[in-house]
Amino acid sequence: MVDHIRALIEKNGPLPVARYMELALQHPEYGYYRQGDPLGQGGDFITAPEISQMFGELIGLCFAEAWKNIGKPDPFALCELGPGHGTLMQDALRATAKIHGFHAAMHLHLLESNQTLRAMQEKKLAGHHPRYLDDLEPLPALPTFIIANEFFDALPIRQFENSAEGWRERLVTLDGDELEFILSPPDPSFLLFIPPEQREAPISTVHEVSLPALALMRQLAQHIAAHGGAALIVDYGYTAPPGKGTLQAASGHRHADVLERPGEVDLTAHVDFIALKQVAQAQNVVALGPVGQGEFLQTLGIEMRALQLKHNATPEQAHAIDAALRRLTDASEMGSLFKAMAIVSPELEGLAGF
Repeated sequence: MVDHIRALIEKNGPLPVARYMELALQHPEYGYYRQGDPLGQGGDFITAPEISQMFGELIGLCFAEAWKNIGKPDPFALCELGPGHGTLMQDALRATAKIHGFHAAMHLHLLESNQTLRAMQEKKLAGHHPRYLDDLEPLPALPTFIIANEFFDALPIRQFENSAEGWRERLVTLDGDELEFILSPPDPSFLLFIPPEQREAPISTVHEVSLPALALMRQLAQHIAAHGGAALIVDYGYTAPPGKGTLQAASGHRHADVLERPGEVDLTAHVDFIALKQVAQAQNVVALGPVGQGEFLQTLGIEMRALQLKHNATPEQAHAIDAALRRLTDASEMGSLFKAMAIVSPELEGLAGF
């Protein structure tokens, strides 16, 4: 991957950060998400569904209740973006197995680019006959419930930095054989990407914008507005501009250098929930949240579910359940940095957890 990026820079000049992320994560041959299994204890990061079954179970029940509230449509679509090992969906469907008519009416769709992960998902979800998507265009014109857990954080971002000469874009270039960041010349057109209240920010302020994330949110909201249902986004992010760059890399559950070993490390950035909410609200849907993941899961009843699981657990299992509960909900763990936001069709009005 690094040789490919070097060659592109030598031929065409420095790359915007968004293009660098796109290549490093999704290049058909060398991209990080196109090869192997990055998830779990043996990978580079672990997600909430892998921490505890409670996460997927509660989300499944949340969607089942929403399905009831809009009249139990038959058929309807259930879709996950970036399903990982298939654990979240497996837990969600196990929790909803006894809800009459829910599985029979469901058409399961999964958006996944990694062939290794597709094989795992197909094995776990074989009884539900998942249909795979490369993008959202083929989603059927049905009431639809969508979950995106730690999906938006991996969508490419552009980074702009304020300077004495004006806003400039961060680019990736070559210093000898090494990759490094530089700033573009100032360009008045960059103001189009900076919210009006941020345009006079202090020197060195960084503003990030993910055009793919905004486009995806618009597409999700338009689908929900046209056909009904809900979309739930759970990710780490912010509700006020941080003023600094949030691009980060992870390898083996540790922070890594963003510019070292592209294609071999995970690259993510914090999600701008306010920008996503503004885009969604322009599409005739109701936007709920964002709220902290801890508050969201507690409202759904995760503490009661933990008690149920501990009822017949060994002491070691009970300790693990408590540890998972703390990790998912405590403000010092995932409870505050991770947030939940939902968009729902007007007739649904609300969604459990909000």
